[in-house]
Amino acid sequence: MRFQAVCRLRGFPWRGLCGSPRSAAADRPPDIAAMLETTEETSDSPPRRRPRSRPRASSLFLFPGQGGQFVGMGRGLLKYESVRQMFAAAEKILGYNLMELCLNGPQSELDRTVHCQPAVFLTSLAAVERLNHVNPQAVEMCVGAAGFSVGEFTALVFAGAMEFVEGLHAVKVRAEAMQQASDSIPSGMLSVIGRPEAKYASACREAQEHCRSLGVEDPVCDVANYLFPDGRVFAGHLQALQFLQKNSRKLHFVRTKMLPVSGAFHTRLMAPAVQPLQELLKRMSIEKPLVPVYSNVDAKKYMHNKHIQRLLVKQLVSPVKWEQTMHALYERAQGTDFPDTYEVGPGKQLGTMLRNCNLKAWHFYKHIDVMVENEPQND
Repeated sequence: MRFQAVCRLRGFPWRGLCGSPRSAAADRPPDIAAMLETTEETSDSPPRRRPRSRPRASSLFLFPGQGGQFVGMGRGLLKYESVRQMFAAAEKILGYNLMELCLNGPQSELDRTVHCQPAVFLTSLAAVERLNHVNPQAVEMCVGAAGFSVGEFTALVFAGAMEFVEGLHAVKVRAEAMQQASDSIPSGMLSVIGRPEAKYASACREAQEHCRSLGVEDPVCDVANYLFPDGRVFAGHLQALQFLQKNSRKLHFVRTKMLPVSGAFHTRLMAPAVQPLQELLKRMSIEKPLVPVYSNVDAKKYMHNKHIQRLLVKQLVSPVKWEQTMHALYERAQGTDFPDTYEVGPGKQLGTMLRNCNLKAWHFYKHIDVMVENEPQND
């Protein structure tokens, strides 16, 4: 059953690009057909009881969002035919050569929301293909997944809730709508590490008051991402973020850094992006994930298709509760070992956040690179 999620990903050219979906095992690639022979059950077969996995015999997958992109990502994965097929499909869906942009840039274009989100989405799924080749047991024994912002779409495709083609189309629509919303108002995002005495809500109010003094109507400054204890990302009008940086010492911030994004994501400044994504998701075929996927909005598991549709839209204008999600993913009885964790996609930001949220869980963390050509040993 766990491999069915990968079957849906790896079978995408036959299910979404070349006419009607093919359901017969003979129409799938040989490796998938052989796998289905051992995993699919006939309607007459009695249900098989799956043994419960011990935590150290299981794995969790984390899928990144914007921020880890870099020119050259995906180069080490092109030796896989399925990855080349994904890039070919993406060119048809997106209308431009995503592989060329990922491999050769320029970085300024790759950083644009409209390009970055599809690039991170696709290369993260390509990294799943790599892991499936070098350590298929890690994929088979996956018992949960979470994705940061656009990474949530990646997680849902991996978990079989969406087809690859439909998932990429949704990411395209989302990215275009967010880019358009960002272009209309000078805004951005500011990463902050604070001291224990920092008051984040109070800092937002002070920044909003500063904006009003400059004549900004209805200023926005909110916590958009809860990363880890005392790790936050503020989002809003640029004047508000500049105020936070300038007054960082008074506000008890240890470090501040502007993020390479084009707008105030996960705030009400993204409201114009809601309707395009909402309308598309209503038309999509979405199923309950085969592997539990945790929502950014409330750090709880997605339950059914309507639940997914509703929260993916709400996510646009709501903070990403990543710290809370980490607590939910790694909650277990005292003395129980932690599962292996794989960050699958460009960058290692999620690993850094995990280390700050749960050091014991981080000791079982691994990153699946999208660049290095040499394969790791199967473990």
